[in-house]
Amino acid sequence: MEVVGRLLALLVLLLVGTGMRVAGVLDDARTERLNDLAYFVALPALVFVSTYDRDVAELVSPALFGGLLFVLLVTAATAWVVHRNRAERRRRSVAVTQSYHSNLGYLGLPLVAATFSDDVTAVASVVLGVGSLVQVPLTVFVLTTVSEADASVRAELAKLAKNPVLLALVAGLVVGSVGLTVPVTATAGLDSLGTLALPIALLCVGASLEVDLPNVDVGATGSVVALKIVLMPAIAWATFSLLGVDTATFTAAVVMLSSPTAVSTYVFANELGGDEAFASLNVFLTTLVSVGTLFVLISALR
Repeated sequence: MEVVGRLLALLVLLLVGTGMRVAGVLDDARTERLNDLAYFVALPALVFVSTYDRDVAELVSPALFGGLLFVLLVTAATAWVVHRNRAERRRRSVAVTQSYHSNLGYLGLPLVAATFSDDVTAVASVVLGVGSLVQVPLTVFVLTTVSEADASVRAELAKLAKNPVLLALVAGLVVGSVGLTVPVTATAGLDSLGTLALPIALLCVGASLEVDLPNVDVGATGSVVALKIVLMPAIAWATFSLLGVDTATFTAAVVMLSSPTAVSTYVFANELGGDEAFASLNVFLTTLVSVGTLFVLISALR
């Protein structure tokens, strides 16, 4: 019942965010400020307090890195095969990227932190870092190549290097590995900020969800949902089972990779020549469906 309650609360916050946008309470300016609070404050705080007291060797392993890379690339390759014959290039590029690009930061990590132990959350922070370093450049490459947009992968990598969440991860791992002492008052304050990550992020995601029902491509959208919400978690489960990783690593990797399509894929689609209306619909539906699939996964893992 605890898992049900948490996921229902997740769904409620998503719908509240959407309702506040429709009602005009969360307009573009307020949503941007709320997003900044999550992106620059709450999520970095959550990542730092999850990693600052742990040695990097405890969290980062060849099996974790290799497993993440394998799951992402196999899912991406499968998505390419499934969607390669779609005539409209803008829609094809979005369908491929949204089939593997997970919402690791705004849903995955905060959900893990709210549901599992500190050990699992620490590994999930590393999954966020490694996953972002792989899926963001891959998404930019696919969108620019298929949509023939004029954009630079190098420029997007430069932005990624300044990502406050990744910088917080590096800082936490360095502090933990060196053995520096962080004042209790500082960690307590950061921990309080970190607890805000999930509700703030969910409101932001909800406020970003838009659906244009008359333009629904059932086949394309259904394929994206099936690949992202069903196939990718299955590949992750099988991969990390075969790798024989510890329980914390297995749980963190599977739950994080089972998160829905990232809202950022809509932004990338808008900027890099993709079909933004199609992208928005897929973000909404994968998020909605993932509530049920995450319930099944979390119940099995707890």
